[in-house]
Amino acid sequence: MKKWFLAMVLLLVVGALAACGSNSESSDKANAKSKDIKLGATAGPYSDMLKKAIVPGLEKKGYKVEVVEFSDYIQPDKALDNGDIQANLFQNSIYLASFAKENNMDLSALISVPTAPMGIFSKKYKSLDEVKDGATVTLPNDPTNAARALNTLRDEGLIKINEKADPITVSEKDITENKKNLKFQPIEAGQLPRSVDSADLAAVPGNFALAAKMDLLDAIALENMLNPYRNVVAIKTENKDTQLAKDIKAVVESADFEKIIDDQFKGFGKPDWMK
Repeated sequence: MKKWFLAMVLLLVVGALAACGSNSESSDKANAKSKDIKLGATAGPYSDMLKKAIVPGLEKKGYKVEVVEFSDYIQPDKALDNGDIQANLFQNSIYLASFAKENNMDLSALISVPTAPMGIFSKKYKSLDEVKDGATVTLPNDPTNAARALNTLRDEGLIKINEKADPITVSEKDITENKKNLKFQPIEAGQLPRSVDSADLAAVPGNFALAAKMDLLDAIALENMLNPYRNVVAIKTENKDTQLAKDIKAVVESADFEKIIDDQFKGFGKPDWMK
């Protein structure tokens, strides 16, 4: 009887230890899997920013990172919402909030990053002081980027805008003074780099300028970007307090990140928290 009892106890102990080992193994696999992540971006400067300035920092923290590149502004947020990627970098907070609301998604900005500003480019003038009466200005035909262009022209003293106008939504109707009688020609943003050859001035968003192999530092004026226009790392709202979210923020806030930005992303405007 005693031998039978001892045998049963031994079997129970072995089973318990095996179960613990199995649970531990499963836990280890889960932990390893949680370190395998995918980050999304549109091809271009922000994909480069992930690869050069963010991924190396995450890898030092033990993550295995795959960067997924997208060719449009629709799929990165869909992939984030579906859980196919864990974070993305390509959009500003205005677009993020609007897209998430329209598509019933619960996405949030985690942290803003240095962003390519709009530039005023010209092959005719080397300085805005040289601009003559009646000069033509090409600018984006979408309301958000048009507002950025007008704000930049105002900041450079070429026009005045109604002080009561919301800087995020200003348009030509808000111009109260145009001493040089600038002639505005709204065109599709992707065509603006080409317009530098024909227009006196061209207001080119930074991402389109870089895609056209233009140097931001060749602009005769760069946008003093408002924070809502700065690109952000986006994440599902339910994941804002996860360890991954904390680690991404830590990498972006690190001295190594800023050094890479200064060395390889010249002309990018830094968010207020970096100044």
